[in-house]
Amino acid sequence: MRCDTVLPAGSWNVDEAIDRVRIDFDRRHRRRLVLRTEGGAELLLDLPQAARLRDGDGLVVAGGVVRVEARPEALLDIHAHDPETLVRIAWHLGNRHLPVQIAGHHLRIRADHVIEDMVRQLGGHVASVEAPFDPEAGAYAGGHHHHHDDDDHHH
Repeated sequence: MRCDTVLPAGSWNVDEAIDRVRIDFDRRHRRRLVLRTEGGAELLLDLPQAARLRDGDGLVVAGGVVRVEARPEALLDIHAHDPETLVRIAWHLGNRHLPVQIAGHHLRIRADHVIEDMVRQLGGHVASVEAPFDPEAGAYAGGHHHHHDDDDHHH
């Protein structure tokens, strides 16, 4: 199978997917990549330019659409008892140029014991979770980021 077109999440009916690919965050920003679907088929992603694939996107192939699913990863779920502390923690994470996902009133980062200690020293609370990682694209990434109001979304 070959894909040269991506349908953004929400623009197509995921129930009509003919197969799915599960991809971790590091491999979801690509132009060209060979993937293996959950059904065992080989899929060549061959886009005209690099794209950031998101959970729920569709890869158009001959015969239908293959759903992109974000593969769960080891993450740290960070929260604080007050907004000032959470903002301070977010500033320190950004100052270290770490990818950060905003998940409601929590922040998520990749598991890292050094950063976990720093967050606790700043007054934050940390829980280890296994979840899809979908960090902010950044102010200069172009396009827009999908925002979600729920704390426990699965993408």
